[in-house]
Amino acid sequence: MLVTALFRGLRRAPRDRQAPALSWWVVAGAGLVVAGVAWGATAWLLTEANRAVDPAAARVEAIKTGLGIGAGIGGVFALLLAVRRQWHQELSAADVALDAAEKRVTELYAKAADQLGSDKAPVRLAGLYALERLAQNNAGQRQTIVNVLCAYLRMPYDLPSDTPARDADQDGSEEIRDRVQEQQVRLTAQRILVDHVRPGPHPRRPVPTFWPDVDLDLTGATLTDLDLSDCRLRAARFDVARFTGQTRFVTADFSSPARFVGARFEGRSSFHGAHFSSQASFARAWFADEARFAFADFIGADFEGARFDGQAVFEWTRFRETGVFVDARFGGDVSFYKARFDHSGRFQRAEFAAGATFTDTEFDLPGEVWAHGAKFSRGVPEVVWSMLPPEETADQGESPSGNRA
Repeated sequence: MLVTALFRGLRRAPRDRQAPALSWWVVAGAGLVVAGVAWGATAWLLTEANRAVDPAAARVEAIKTGLGIGAGIGGVFALLLAVRRQWHQELSAADVALDAAEKRVTELYAKAADQLGSDKAPVRLAGLYALERLAQNNAGQRQTIVNVLCAYLRMPYDLPSDTPARDADQDGSEEIRDRVQEQQVRLTAQRILVDHVRPGPHPRRPVPTFWPDVDLDLTGATLTDLDLSDCRLRAARFDVARFTGQTRFVTADFSSPARFVGARFEGRSSFHGAHFSSQASFARAWFADEARFAFADFIGADFEGARFDGQAVFEWTRFRETGVFVDARFGGDVSFYKARFDHSGRFQRAEFAAGATFTDTEFDLPGEVWAHGAKFSRGVPEVVWSMLPPEETADQGESPSGNRA
């Protein structure tokens, strides 16, 4: 009981920053225990001494032995107090070191944030690398620093290829130069994010630079040649983001919802073999060039109102829940060759302006294949509802294209 009281509060010391002082009753209790043990031992030894041949000499030895026992017990409590004092000093030193480290992290973070606000591109680059180093050495700061990098990329930005705004006092060439420098800064920010969400060739033994359980919020960001292939993300938001150049999410893994609502893919985009463990939304997204989703694995995919101006490839793609293509517009060839819908496929009012291939497309629930008002502008595509028997098709009065009447 007394030992517990002596060390009570030390377990709370890292949180409370200071161990509480010993109560008076703990000290008094320790003294009473020492006195009680010494008295009890002495009394028992005196009783035994009366039976000795020389009782007087035996009583003297009994008193010496009893006092020695009391002194020993007192020494034990003194040792415990010394251990407690040393432990408290070590915890205090650890708290001082922790405070110093936190202060250092705060100073580095503030300095790097100031550098990001500089009007000079090299200074902004230095700020990015400082934040990367800070996050690598402090795991608890990683999501915060990722949020800062994402916020930087979400800032309004015009590409060098965009028409420069000219006025009477500004030379367009200087503005383009500033945009080129800013583009290099942004490409560096993208690279930092990509490098640290890619686990490496062995996902079960990720590289030391991998930051697990990181969320990206790049809503409205302008991203150039983004390559998140083989990356592992938790939640990712790319709503109304602008993707220029080639965009790659090849074999990327999304463990939480992924949002690309209203995103613009101005170049080729590839989600080949990407895995979505939760809902993925591409509603109202615009794909100006080829879009490849071959071998992708969706839990649920929403392409409602999406626009595909180039070729769209969904070959061998799996939709484990609903695959929604309501009001989607396919301006180029589209292929769902050997795609699989485990639950339902919805193509109401979808428009197919070029060739459309549904060869060997599988619908495990054929009663949930909906294509009301779908339009095929160039002939009738080859459609095979693999799970729907031919005689049932004739009874339900479906058109040759496979649209439900």
